[in-house]
This record gives sequence, structure tokens and C-alpha cells, in this order.
Amino acid sequence: MINLPRDRMDQVVKRFDMLEAQMAAGPAPDAYVKMAAEYSDIQELVARIRALRAAEREQVDLEAMLGDKGTDAEMRALAEADLPAVKTRIEALQQEIQILLLPKDAADERNAILEIRAGTGGDEAALFAGDLYRMYERYAASKGWRFEVVSASDGDMGGFKEIIASVSGKGVFAHLKFESGVHRVQRVPATEAQGRIHTSAATVAVLPEAEEVDIEIRAEDIRIDTMRASGSGGQHVNTTDSAVRITHLPTGIMVVQAEKSQHQNRARAMQILRARLYDLERSRADEERSESRKSQVGSGDRSERIRTYNFPQGRLTDHRINLTLYKLERVMEGDLDDVVGALIADHQSKLLADMKEA
Repeated sequence: MINLPRDRMDQVVKRFDMLEAQMAAGPAPDAYVKMAAEYSDIQELVARIRALRAAEREQVDLEAMLGDKGTDAEMRALAEADLPAVKTRIEALQQEIQILLLPKDAADERNAILEIRAGTGGDEAALFAGDLYRMYERYAASKGWRFEVVSASDGDMGGFKEIIASVSGKGVFAHLKFESGVHRVQRVPATEAQGRIHTSAATVAVLPEAEEVDIEIRAEDIRIDTMRASGSGGQHVNTTDSAVRITHLPTGIMVVQAEKSQHQNRARAMQILRARLYDLERSRADEERSESRKSQVGSGDRSERIRTYNFPQGRLTDHRINLTLYKLERVMEGDLDDVVGALIADHQSKLLADMKEA
């Protein structure tokens, strides 16, 4: 039997009913948007609470029927048959409610900036960075998210030395935030004549997208430089000073955008800078709250080797949760649900354990 915080559950249901009444009264558009967001956020939890209450009432009725000596044999048999299923349903609802009541990451519903960089391994690392990019692009498509490349630096033999993308949709950061870290690949490179297995790596960083209200960037804290974008030669060379480099002086964080439009480069560079500064603030706050943060899934430590992709054996291993799957081809096609689901479940179990210890 799970000991749920009934008072808190009552408060959530009352708040839900109040929001419903206020929204029906026709408030101002700005107020309605805020109410609708909160309403949507707790809707699933309220549905589970009401289902639990209905199941608990049903259990009381069935047990009363079994305890009544006047209940005829047929009704008693029906009650005895139904009671186990009701108890099972109650237990499942209690577990679901317990998870829905866990503290939420304020950034979970945000869009994300996805950064992939080739690591050790030369050309093979760049090719692997390209494979990871396509994996996430396909995963985003399966979720109905918008996936847009912000900037890219091509590898000499294909793939990417670096690629940055903006991912937009419902719950993007909640699903992708555990992807940050070093991804290692073991396979025979296309350029390997002897058929030897090589080990290469790429780093992935997932940053929650920040709004201007989240991070204040003062004009005196940044230096903006414009320059001529480098190209592959001939007609592809940019002959105008459209590339933009923004340096955040207090932190030393530097962002470069080198597409054709200087205006677009400036906007995108500010978007990435804001996300990196927001991520920096979140990391500092997390470290202050928890000394054990780096031992937890999703610590955000970019130097941590989190996963190995072994192509000869068709095996994916996530080292943080000891998860091994023999479906690497499907994973590379964007089928990440089993991996992401296991990481989220592990994170939730840690939060539950922390709550019990507190």
C-alpha cells in the first residue's frame, strides 16, 4: 500500500475545478493562456485521482457486500470475482499518482538546443556525429517535433565536425535531457582496409531553450564581431561580412554563426548563447542542491561516457543504468523509446528514493 499525500491531492483537484470555472467565465486572453497551461499541466493527475477515488469507493462497496450476511450467493460470488481486479487497479493508480506528484523539472516542457560534436577518432568521429544527428532527427519526426538545423560544420569525409539543431514540440527537453555526454562507437570504418574495429566518439549536449525573461543579457556584457564566412571556394565563398561571433564577456562563452544572413546569424547566436547561459545557471543551482548530482543520471557532465554503440554485435549499452539492447539498427533509425523510457524510469525511481529518505 502506497502512502499518498491525500491533502495535496485534494488541493490539486480543488485547483483544477477552480481553473475550469474561471476559464468558463471568459477571462482576458493573457490570463486565459496562463490558466489553460496550468489546467493542462494537472489534467492527467486529476484524472488519475478521480479514477482512484472511484476505485476505492468500489472496493468499499464490494467489501461491504461480502461482509453482509444477507448478500445472496450469486452477488457474493460476483463481488469475490471483482474485488481482486479492483485492488490491482487501485495499486496501479496509486503508483501512477505517486509518479505524477514527483517534483518536476521546470524545463521539461521547453524546446531544446541539440549540439553534436565529433570527438576522438578523426573522420570516423565526424561520420558518427552525422549518424547521431540523423538518429535524433528521425526520433523527433516520430514524436511530431520540429527539427531545424541552426548551424553545421561538415566533416572532410562526410558527417559533421559540429552540428547544432533546434528541436521544438511538447516535452522535448524531458525526453532528450539525458542524452548529454560522450557517445562512443565501435565499428569498422568505411576507410579501414584491414577490417579492424575502431573506437571513436562524439559529444552530445542538450540545452533547454531559454526565453529573454529567463536570462538577462546586458549589452555591456557581450561583444559582437562580424566577419567573412569561410567557404569551399569559388561561388560558395561568402563575399560579405555576414558571419557573427558573440562573446559573453563574464563567462567567456563564445557562439559563432556563419550562414548567409547576418540578421539571422545574430538572432540564432543569441538563441544559443541564451540557452548555454540558462544551462549554466541550472547546473550551478543543481550542484548547490545536491552534492551527489554528478552520480545521477542526467548530470549533464559533458565528459562522461554515457553510451556505447557496438555495430559488429548490434548492441547498444547505456552505462549509467546498465541497459543493453540488441537492436542497434532500429535505434539508429530513431527508435529511442526503450532507451529514453528506461532513463526516465530510473530518474523517477531515484526521486522516489530521495523522497522516502527525506
